[in-house]
Amino acid sequence: MASFNKVILMGNLTRDPEVRYTTGGSAVCDITLAVNYQWTDKRSNERKEEVSFIDVTLWGRTAEIAGEYLAKGRPVLIEGRLQQDKWDDKETGQKRSKLKVVADAMQLLGGRTEGGAPGTAGGGNPPAKTGAPRPAASPSRGNDSYADSGRTPDQSFYDDMPSSGGDDVPF
Repeated sequence: MASFNKVILMGNLTRDPEVRYTTGGSAVCDITLAVNYQWTDKRSNERKEEVSFIDVTLWGRTAEIAGEYLAKGRPVLIEGRLQQDKWDDKETGQKRSKLKVVADAMQLLGGRTEGGAPGTAGGGNPPAKTGAPRPAASPSRGNDSYADSGRTPDQSFYDDMPSSGGDDVPF
């Protein structure tokens, strides 16, 4: 019989992420998401809310990005799989288990906080050192006209984009 193990969660971090490294040099970061579920009670017509706290483990570059750009309270979208951890309780000797999510992908949500300092940015993708991907210049697109204006084809592309009022990438 076939099986499928896929989880998509969107929630807020309950604490600041802490990145650590394995002896092999791989980055690992454990975070906890608070995920809200809201519904209306049909009997009382009252709005109700339930909060679930989900443990998530991030590995590699994703763990490093989480440590750099996420902070307590920031929203994040996680895609991953369920994994069950099993251990023996040292105090009681009983077998214990816990279900957690191992992330395959992470998307930072929300906007930047004031100042955009590392560790406080929560919006969009982490800023790249060279900016967004730019279209390749091609003589067939008539880029010779840029030589007279002193602008590069890349500058023209971004100058023509609508402004959102800030320095954010327009997508």
